Amino acid sequence: MSLRNSASGLAPDLVRLRRALHRDPEVGLDLPRTQEKVLAALDGLALEITTGSALTSVAAVLRGGRPGPVVLLRGDMDALPVTERAPVPFASRNGAMHACGHDLHTAMLVGAAHLLAARRADVAGDVVLMFQPGEEGWDGAGAMLAEGVLDAAGRRPVAAYALHVTSAAVPRGVVATRSGPILAASATLTVTVHGEGGHGSAPHLAADPIPATCEMVTALQTMVTRRFDVFDPVVVTVGVLRAGTRRNVIPETAEFEATVRTFSAGTEARIADAAVGLVRQIAAAHGLRADVVYEPEYPLTVNDDAETGFLETTVREVFGEERVMRMPNPLTGSEDFSRILDAVPGAMAMLGVGAPGTDPAVAAYNHSPYAEFDDSLLADGAALYAELAMRRLAAVP
Repeated sequence: MSLRNSASGLAPDLVRLRRALHRDPEVGLDLPRTQEKVLAALDGLALEITTGSALTSVAAVLRGGRPGPVVLLRGDMDALPVTERAPVPFASRNGAMHACGHDLHTAMLVGAAHLLAARRADVAGDVVLMFQPGEEGWDGAGAMLAEGVLDAAGRRPVAAYALHVTSAAVPRGVVATRSGPILAASATLTVTVHGEGGHGSAPHLAADPIPATCEMVTALQTMVTRRFDVFDPVVVTVGVLRAGTRRNVIPETAEFEATVRTFSAGTEARIADAAVGLVRQIAAAHGLRADVVYEPEYPLTVNDDAETGFLETTVREVFGEERVMRMPNPLTGSEDFSRILDAVPGAMAMLGVGAPGTDPAVAAYNHSPYAEFDDSLLADGAALYAELAMRRLAAVP
């Protein structure tokens, strides 16, 4: 029986697991209830399991029945601090939400563990199953790297793969990927503008930080379009803006926080210097002072050319030509799987799992409180993970 057919038999269990995870989401690096569910789902399989110290991670090693190298498969497990609005009967009610589909990733990787364990005698090497907390801005991959996930099997993987579901943009059931950069590098810009408080009726007797802060926000957008190549893009979005307590009080400080996305190392270095300099110069022009912190977050996620081709070939042979899509451009999201791909050749792919009957061009996107994900595709994701591991191991002499 093929892996795909075997995965279909696991579908009811995978759906139950995914919905249990969805009802009870956890945010950040500490996911005790999620870890408990994963460990229960893996119980009884021939796996060497270790759990994290600084985070509630699970690293499970499957030892193949034949000698060979190591392949790593990653599934992230954390949710977002989003109140769910999606009209599903298993919606979260605890104020968090699996709005990015990590519950599906976790269930798919559990499914792959079952498929590979059932075929352990035919596995030519070892597989590391990386169940990761804290992808959503907590650098869980970095923490797992520090705790030795790449050495979990006793030697480094020769390849690493990750699937990421999407509720929109990619047609349902289609696997989309590209070689080279697939996701942006990300950084955080945090600014506090210091002035002098006073009465709103007499701004000339104070030093108002609010107009200068507003100028900084708009000037950052102008800078991106005038100082950076449109074909090597930069995205700056100010998501937090804080100032004042009353309409007739000039505050002493104003603050904002921005996310910065880039697609090349050279541009990432330039935007850091340019953004910090621009903000400080605007503050100085207003007679104010600005504290500016620019913090790199996740590096560029770069797919290896050969591993991307291998992934596409695997999808084509297992599911058919119509299930493969080559992305013309990278996405502006970022991922800490980039840290794994910095250390190991590999590839990440997007899997369209939008709700049946929805148009992916207009459906609610990942991170939306209205995002819906079709868990009837869990079996396909599990089969693809397992196929990637078995085929890649068999391809190495």
